[in-house]
Formats: sequence, C-alpha cells, structure tokens
Amino acid sequence: SSEMSKDIAIHSWPCSYYVSNEKRWVCGTLSLTPKSLRFTSSKDGENLASFRLFRISEIKKESSSFIFSSLTITEGNVKHWFSSLQPSRAVVFNVLEHFWREQLLGSGAAAGVEASESQTSKGKELIRLVSGSQKRLEDTGKVLHHQGEQFDNIMVGLNKIESDSDVADKYVKPFGKLPWRSQQEAKIQHEASASASASASASAKKGPGKEGVITKVPVIFSKGEDSNLKPGKLTVLVSALEISDSSSQHVHRYQRQEVDDIRVHTPFEISIKQRFIGKPDISYRLMSAKMPEVLSILEMQYKKKIEFMPDYSAFKSNPEQSPSNPETSIWNSGN
Repeated sequence: SSEMSKDIAIHSWPCSYYVSNEKRWVCGTLSLTPKSLRFTSSKDGENLASFRLFRISEIKKESSSFIFSSLTITEGNVKHWFSSLQPSRAVVFNVLEHFWREQLLGSGAAAGVEASESQTSKGKELIRLVSGSQKRLEDTGKVLHHQGEQFDNIMVGLNKIESDSDVADKYVKPFGKLPWRSQQEAKIQHEASASASASASASAKKGPGKEGVITKVPVIFSKGEDSNLKPGKLTVLVSALEISDSSSQHVHRYQRQEVDDIRVHTPFEISIKQRFIGKPDISYRLMSAKMPEVLSILEMQYKKKIEFMPDYSAFKSNPEQSPSNPETSIWNSGN
C-alpha cells in the first residue's frame, strides 16, 4: 500500500516559497506525501522544490530581515524558505515535524523507503535528533514499550471484566436466601468486594498496562473545527480511547460506549465523535504516521461505528492524483 499512496498528498497548505536564484517569492502549495515534500507554483503548476523526508536535516521556525515569519527546511546544504503559511506556521510545523520524525524512526507512513539509499542519512539524522530532542525519543521508547505489552494488557482487561462479573454474581446470590441470612451475607460480600475494588484501583495506578493499553501512538490533534493542530498521543485501551498532549497531560477520554462514530478521512487521519442532544458534540481530529496500525485495531473494536469517507477511497484507489491544488487535496482544511 505504500507504493499506492506514496504520491498522494496527506496534507497541503497554501504558502509562498523563496526561489533563491531568482530572488523572488512565488505563491503556491506545499504538499506532504508519506515519503516527500514538494512545492508547486499556483501560477503554472511547476514543481519548484521536491525532496524526500529522510533527506531533511532540520525544520525550524525562523524570522529574518526580509521576512517577518517563516518556516525553513534544510535539505543537505540547501535551506528552503516558506512563508504566508495557512492556516498558520505553527500548524504546518507540527504536522511536518511529526511525519519527519516518524520517517527518521523508520516506522511510519513511509517505512518502505529503500534501505540502501536511506540508511546512511537516517543514521546521521537520528544522531542529530537525539541531541536536539531527547524527550521526544524517550516518549517514542515508551510507545514501543506499550506496544510490546499489548497482548498482556488485553488479557488484563479481559480478566478485569471477568472479575467484575464474579463480583456481580456475589452481590446477587445473597438475595436468593432467607432475609436474615441475606442481610448478613450481603454485608460480608459488600465488604469483600469493596476491598477487592480498592485493591484493583491501587494496582491500576501502578502503570498504564493495568488499564488494558493496546497501543499508544504519537498524533497531531485538534478539537472540533479548530484548525490549531497540536502534538500529543492517542492511547487505545480495551474499554476507551484517550487523547493526551505533548506533556502527557490528559486532554479527553472517550469510554468505548461513548464513541458514536469514527470517520476515516485518509489512512493517516480520523475524527472521533460523541453525539449529544441539546449541547455540542465532542469531536477530535487525529493525524498520525502510525494511524494505519491503529485503524486495524479500531476496525475490530468499533466495527459498526467506523465510516470510511470518500477521500479515503480516493487515496487508496488513485495513486496518480495530483495534490498540487489545495481545493482538491486530500487534506483540504474544509474536510
């Protein structure tokens, strides 16, 4: 599937690009695909810049004497300047940095890049990444650790369900006996179950594995129609979906029964919604280079609630689609 989707835009942003040899700014579209970045002129459709993600050595927010605010992308010894980014420089930076990091870590949207041409570059950039972003790599290590424990955690979740069922049986049994006996036994059973619940609660606090974590992946997310995409994490549990920010602070938790629909916009983007009557729905958009892995789990857990949107079909069926037009791009902000 990586061959099928490699040329499709995961996201596109209107912006301006500085053509250094002509010393002028050109309006156009910056498009991100699973393997590369490219800038296309809106005037004549000319591809003015194109490079593989693994060849990028740095992505920075910068200002200079000739432009107030810009984003620079360094490829080898060439620095590319982008400005007038829509919806904002911060949003574009967050999305690009996410997919670039996942590319460097070798597990993401473009894991199929040929090892022979990327191995040396990946090694060099990983060293740079470690020195500049220690905390992010530690977070990635935690993600891999959680994924390694996923089957154990599923069993923990199932065992807890079985345990809860046993506790419920204990509550019911005393009521089938004589009143004097039922009151006395009910009291004993109540104390025993309360003790068991306290013990279970204490053990759950020892680590996320006790809650039945299936997988945990880095994401870029936004709430509702907000276009301010921020880095964070999505945790898929046996009984819930949990979103946290880049500092691992809780943002929102959907209990399994609270999820009304999950829309799959592309293999890398989903939206989750809980519907209400008389008050606003609670919805989040989530993007991740690892979303294809998450989708395989969500399809099993939320089979009747998942809806694949038209853009997803286009992404899977039309590998030659051009992402140069922001109005027809897979990730147009209007979706």
